[in-house]
Amino acid sequence: MSGFGHPALFAGDQQPEEPVDAQREIVDPHHHFWHSRGNGPYLLEDLWADTGSGHNVTRTVFVECRANYRETGPEELRCVGETEFVAAIASASATGAGARVSGIVAHADLRHERLDEVLHAHEEAGSGLFRGIRHAGACDPHPEVLSIPGRAPEGLYRDESFRHGLRRLGERGLTYDTWHYHHQNADFADLARSAPETTMVLDHFGTPLGVGPYAGRREEIYDDWRRDIEAIAECPNVVAKLGGLAMPDNGFGWSERATPATSDELVEQHERYYLHMLEHFGAGRCMFESNFPVDKLSVSYAAYWNAAQKIAGRLPEEDQIALFSGTAERVYRLGAAPGNG
Repeated sequence: MSGFGHPALFAGDQQPEEPVDAQREIVDPHHHFWHSRGNGPYLLEDLWADTGSGHNVTRTVFVECRANYRETGPEELRCVGETEFVAAIASASATGAGARVSGIVAHADLRHERLDEVLHAHEEAGSGLFRGIRHAGACDPHPEVLSIPGRAPEGLYRDESFRHGLRRLGERGLTYDTWHYHHQNADFADLARSAPETTMVLDHFGTPLGVGPYAGRREEIYDDWRRDIEAIAECPNVVAKLGGLAMPDNGFGWSERATPATSDELVEQHERYYLHMLEHFGAGRCMFESNFPVDKLSVSYAAYWNAAQKIAGRLPEEDQIALFSGTAERVYRLGAAPGNG
């Protein structure tokens, strides 16, 4: 099996944690594929090795990561190569015993005058799996200290052509995913208010940073993050993905250790973020996400889902169903799991 991430994770994968609840159906609404990045490829066999590590993961959603773009043709259409690449993987997943890739969130430049043509091309390439666009807004004044620096220009969320494209997604029944840093959350709230008919998905808690100039400021940043999340939650068109908080740039340090984080360590350090999101968004507007293989730098797949089950275990059953599968099914229009009717 090819691998990705810190070498210490291989030991963690060889002896994964036993699942808290091996029967709970899980839809993982956020993972990536690529042929070559970091320490190697992450393809269907790698995903299946992770989803098959003990938990009942039935379906997944791929989210764009600028992989396998076309090398020729109009610049705005090169991103369609990624959808073609993932659609082929999804087709293979439908005939195997592992989790089925059931949705694709692609990339497009929402500012482009030919946006509709790009969206149509994704629909054609997606074999019925194209669900939305991620044109991430991540931008930080200190990219040199980040292991995953954002690519967006300053002020993207305030660009009127971008906002026009965002509203166009809603008109076409498509979702909008984004990833940005904690200091951009207020701008995101304003963006959400500008497109009330578009379903918007906030990835990775709005990424509270903890490295470089943000190191040693966790409580200050948490207080700002908490207030901004409350403002975002007032926008009923926004749903939140709960995961992606173990990236190196979050500053918890697990990617530098000889062993990955345990589920108990994740709960200890992250639970307050999860509970704050749940308090203000509610389970019906939240979904757990693995963000693999990026978070694999810090934690095994089994440990992440154990942490999610430990955090959610005290909630009513209907809330747990929403968090682990229901919200993702609704937002990404996934339908019933194979074999479930």
